[in-house]
Amino acid sequence: MTSRTGTQRPGGGQRPRLIINAFLMNTGSHIQGGQWRRPEAQQHRFNDLQLWQDLARELEEAKFDAMFFADVVGLYGDHNGGWAEHLRHGLQIPSNDPIVLLSALAATTENIGLAATSSVIQSHPFQFARQMSTLDHLSGGRVGWNIVTSVLENAHRNFGGAGLEAHDDRYAWADEYMEVVYKLWEGSWQDDALKQDKERSIFSDPKGVAKIHHQGQRYSVEGPHLSSPSPQRTPLLFQAGGSPRGQQFSATHAEAAFTALTDPAHALEYTRGVRDLAEAQGRSREDVKFLQGFHIIVGSTEDEVRRKSQDLDSTMDLDSMLAHIGGGMGADFGGLPLDTRMEDLTTQGAQGHLEATRRAAGTQNPTLEDFIRYRAINNRLAGTPEQIADALERWQDAGIDGINIVNSTLPGTYTDIIQGLLPELRRRGLAQSEYAPGSLRHKLSGRGDRLPQDHPAARYRGVFHEYSAAATERPRKRDAALAGGLS
Repeated sequence: MTSRTGTQRPGGGQRPRLIINAFLMNTGSHIQGGQWRRPEAQQHRFNDLQLWQDLARELEEAKFDAMFFADVVGLYGDHNGGWAEHLRHGLQIPSNDPIVLLSALAATTENIGLAATSSVIQSHPFQFARQMSTLDHLSGGRVGWNIVTSVLENAHRNFGGAGLEAHDDRYAWADEYMEVVYKLWEGSWQDDALKQDKERSIFSDPKGVAKIHHQGQRYSVEGPHLSSPSPQRTPLLFQAGGSPRGQQFSATHAEAAFTALTDPAHALEYTRGVRDLAEAQGRSREDVKFLQGFHIIVGSTEDEVRRKSQDLDSTMDLDSMLAHIGGGMGADFGGLPLDTRMEDLTTQGAQGHLEATRRAAGTQNPTLEDFIRYRAINNRLAGTPEQIADALERWQDAGIDGINIVNSTLPGTYTDIIQGLLPELRRRGLAQSEYAPGSLRHKLSGRGDRLPQDHPAARYRGVFHEYSAAATERPRKRDAALAGGLS
């Protein structure tokens, strides 16, 4: 490979820096199946708070933008007829609630963003809104939320469902969920309602706090929001839908969209499409940032990169990878030959993931091996610092704003990147050397702590005056007596 230096885009203009996140999960085996078995790997200590605190400090010292925690609330679909293989391979079980972990990391760190996945099926929107407002307060405005609808049938049954709802119906559910939390976060409290005025004995102004009286197909929420406005009000919004309906949801709600695209040409097509959808709804094209998932292997020479790649491949658990991929799609691939074709596959699961795999394989009928290769190798960037930086510039030119770094081992994957890759990215202006002040939203956008006025959440600001506490208050007897004495 050849290497180009400098920080200019083709055609001129300074390159913006990349957003750099660590992609994590509070479990022993996340994406790269089997790597927990490596002698240096520490993710088997996932129950140990010290592991996460040490990692958070290392990532913050390196000026990563955020620690992003994935999550599931159920088992992946059956493999070999049941779920014994999930336990045997540690396929995201056992796993812990990332929101609880974020509260501990908020106390450990000062600047790094703290983002977690939470499905609309797992927490009532009133409770979830309160949890996120609390975390946003305690972290000083550093919280993000990855909005998911859950593709796992077991997850839906764990929360009272009969099974996996139809794909588009799940997004309709998510749309109402967003309406409720927006009303609570953006509409229930005015900015200046929390007074804490000791001299006048007024803690909060009744005129500035309102109920929301939401009545919808799934939810009835009276309000008010019990938390006062946090630094961001609404947490930074992430989303990862790849299907047409998921892309529409991203264009409507997301500030950052996670992608697992096959190549820069695909990225250019995808990012333009979602930005077109956002613009059609009155949002700015720049309101949605795209973060591509990468597994990065960096070495000082090509020979070292080759050795590292072969070493990691030798400890990859292909059966675990197959269980993960199939389970997310509601298909049992256990015991099938790797050259089995997928031509008859239909699923309500991860439709965008299936289409991306078809594209990566260059065929409408990919094999099981194609699926594994797409998940494990296609989004791998392996090379010298210069080669990886060149590749990231090409992705940036295709509309990608940042990277979501998948790990093989904790903390080793990130230590290698911090020591081997970040110096070159900083030399090119592609990685930050210091944190900007303010909230996570402001750090990433430079446009303030709150959602912009063109975001759909903004329509709920100041619309609930008729439901304020003051609007329902009877004149107090003492006030009425004073008014009579002055007449």
